[in-house]
Amino acid sequence: METKTCAPLGNFIDLMLDAICVVDAEGRFVFVSAACERIFGYAPEEMIGKPMIDLVLPEDRPRTLQVASQVMTGQPKPHFENRYVRKDGQVVHIMWSARWSEQEQVRVAVARDVTELKQAAALQTALYAISEAAHAAEDMLALFRHIHRIIGELLPADNFSVALYDAERDQLSFPYHVDVQEPSPVLRKPAAGTLCAEVIRSSQPLLLTPETLDGFPAHLRQIVGRKSLCCWLGVPLNSSKGTIGALVLKSYSGGVRYGEKDKELLQFVSNQIATAIERHQLYARLQYMAQYDELTGLPNRGLLFDRLHTALARARREQGQLALLYLDLDKFKQVNDTHGHAVGDQLLRAVARRLKLCVREADTVARIGGDEFVVLLESLQHPEHAQPAADKLRGALDQPLTIDGHSLRILPSIGIALYPEHGDSAQALLRHADDAMYRAKKGGESCLPPQEHPLSGDGGCAPQPA
Repeated sequence: METKTCAPLGNFIDLMLDAICVVDAEGRFVFVSAACERIFGYAPEEMIGKPMIDLVLPEDRPRTLQVASQVMTGQPKPHFENRYVRKDGQVVHIMWSARWSEQEQVRVAVARDVTELKQAAALQTALYAISEAAHAAEDMLALFRHIHRIIGELLPADNFSVALYDAERDQLSFPYHVDVQEPSPVLRKPAAGTLCAEVIRSSQPLLLTPETLDGFPAHLRQIVGRKSLCCWLGVPLNSSKGTIGALVLKSYSGGVRYGEKDKELLQFVSNQIATAIERHQLYARLQYMAQYDELTGLPNRGLLFDRLHTALARARREQGQLALLYLDLDKFKQVNDTHGHAVGDQLLRAVARRLKLCVREADTVARIGGDEFVVLLESLQHPEHAQPAADKLRGALDQPLTIDGHSLRILPSIGIALYPEHGDSAQALLRHADDAMYRAKKGGESCLPPQEHPLSGDGGCAPQPA
């Protein structure tokens, strides 16, 4: 019986979808099958003699070298995964099965491209992670850090920015920005003429590389034409209210290249990210409304009590002292009656600004209703320091204000309560300061009650400045 002669084994190897790679003891390719060109983008002759590690994504090189050393000691590795950078700059996920040939002194490995499988699994994980981060993050910065980490699991994201657009002011801001070459982003007003503005205007993703620049306007080509910038990828953040901003990835010379699949992937997760950002913005807005006065932007009564409880706990623990200054604007009703409520509102905002300029960063100025304000002075060294603080506030408000062409001068009546002299609870201190304020208003003076004034030798109050 005649036996048929088989074709050389190499002819069959080149038909395999998986790639066969042989690497010598120095880590250089000595043989690669035809499938390597499909997976890595290099023709076989381009890979021969090239160090294997040069093709590995830099972040994966240390553990790749560690596993390679283990293989060379005779430990087969059937399911090792790492990432390679293709010739076109794309990142591919590779699953290896490798062993060491002692006789030939080479590593023989089979490489399978599992990029699509890894991305599908990572995408599903990312969507869950974004949703979880939207609920778990304490603030917007924490949310953006979570998002950066999640994006980094899907794509190389060393240079990552979140740009938000303020349509009313036509201004771009960057609440989150990590960039190795541009550490501090520049706020752009107007936003027009920037790559981010182009993404936001069109509500479409934008991928620019040196090879794709010809089809873009000159001002965009100029931005990307910088020698250091290799690739710019931006996708819109589309919410129920429209496009609120953009996510941006950048790669510089020698870095990875982003492609159409990366653009589609980032756009897909950006919709979930936009929802998360919008939810956090709404929560922050509701929280702000619950804690701050809408007219002046000062803490309201609820936030004042929160801070006062905290300050009292600290004072008890450290045996410290604090003061409450209760301010009421004299004859404020006449301003509203004479000039209207719009002027009155502007006056209240101006008063709030002046009061904030008179206190330390650690102190609190709150508006608790109408024309009444409370100032919490923490960590007083001596109780008598409260009166100069009150005088400073009064002096600041004594300066005339020009509002809508009207020159206004308004003075406050101020009552002072000290901890622990006048009470050890928030309610007791506030009540004492309120009573002291009414006594000051009736007497035309603004200070501690006469019998309790720490600065006056005869127990009286310093007269109100003219």
